[in-house]
Amino acid sequence: MAQLRVDYSELVDALHKGDDIKAGELLEEVIPRLEDYLRVVMRAEANAARECVQQAFLDVFEQVRKDNIRNSQYIFSYLIKAARHEYIRYVKRQHKFDYDEGAFNEVYEPEEQLSQLLDKERQRILEECLSELRKKSREFIEYFMNKPEATTEDAVGEFDLSSANVRTKKHRILSRLHHCYKRKSNQ
Repeated sequence: MAQLRVDYSELVDALHKGDDIKAGELLEEVIPRLEDYLRVVMRAEANAARECVQQAFLDVFEQVRKDNIRNSQYIFSYLIKAARHEYIRYVKRQHKFDYDEGAFNEVYEPEEQLSQLLDKERQRILEECLSELRKKSREFIEYFMNKPEATTEDAVGEFDLSSANVRTKKHRILSRLHHCYKRKSNQ
């Protein structure tokens, strides 16, 4: 088993000097130890331990930056105390907002799932509204739906109508679809 270091005074020196490489190496060693401490001694869940250690380190880093750490050889002890206090604050905050985890997950679905459900619902309603149109109107509007880049002039040639008639017919059909959609989505 590897010998675990107790003196992390080099971390304070590296932070003061701005030596990000050395500080990163030391943090990779100390942060898992702090998380393990919270998980074993305080019985914290992995995510809670990770959050608390991160916040504790930010607090300690601020003290190092302000040069408030007098004995750098005790930085590990200082980090443990900070992590423990952060976890105690975390637990107190959690009790203020006690909730049923399952209900919380049902209310707040990931954005992608929600938008996908909405898209499917919109698609279903649109298909119902399209089926209510007469065949010629449905074919006309489906032409524009299948070819979104189609211009009025393209439709003039396709349906043998004047430009004004294409615009008017398109506007009327879209208006009917819009009202149908609103009516069906409010049911």
